[in-house]
Amino acid sequence: MCLPALSSFSINTFPGLTQEQKRILNFFEVFSVVIFTFEYICRVYAAQNRLNFIFSFYGLIDLMAFLPFYMASGMDLRALRIVRLFQVFRVLKLLRYSKAVARFSRAFRMVKEELVLFGVTALILLYLSAVGIYYFESAAQPEQFKSIFHSLWWAVTTLTTVGYGDMYPVTLGGRIFTFFVLLIGLGVVAIPTGLVASALSKARLEDVESD
Repeated sequence: MCLPALSSFSINTFPGLTQEQKRILNFFEVFSVVIFTFEYICRVYAAQNRLNFIFSFYGLIDLMAFLPFYMASGMDLRALRIVRLFQVFRVLKLLRYSKAVARFSRAFRMVKEELVLFGVTALILLYLSAVGIYYFESAAQPEQFKSIFHSLWWAVTTLTTVGYGDMYPVTLGGRIFTFFVLLIGLGVVAIPTGLVASALSKARLEDVESD
């Protein structure tokens, strides 16, 4: 039901649809919302701890699969478009039935503390990078690096090795500083990837041993 509902949602954006086609798509939309609503009510009723289920990851996904439909009534066109974007949450309902997702969740729990520590460290590095590039480049490019907060965008794109190119250093000091930030950025991407990959291997090994 998730994939047909998303297909209907996507097809509805085609230009030039006839009124009959739109009517069929809208009917299927209402039908899928009724199914998702009924499923959510049944899951809440059957849950041992209903409050925990409602605020759980899968509980929120189930809720967002149909809630935007009810929220959209009475809204203007711009607000309606924004709310309807949340209907893509329906595809996340498929995660419930995947063993791989359950294994991925276990892997994250295994390295949760390490990831939190790394996340805090990455935020500190992000701020220090913004401060550094601001003091190197603000005099040469005051329109680009207006403040430390404006420099945060450069820090994000550089540390994540994306490098959009809309902000770049022109001074010698700024370029040398950027070189070291890029080296650090490789670790910012590689370290959490390695942690999760190692935890996934352990989780898979546990599944094999339990079978």
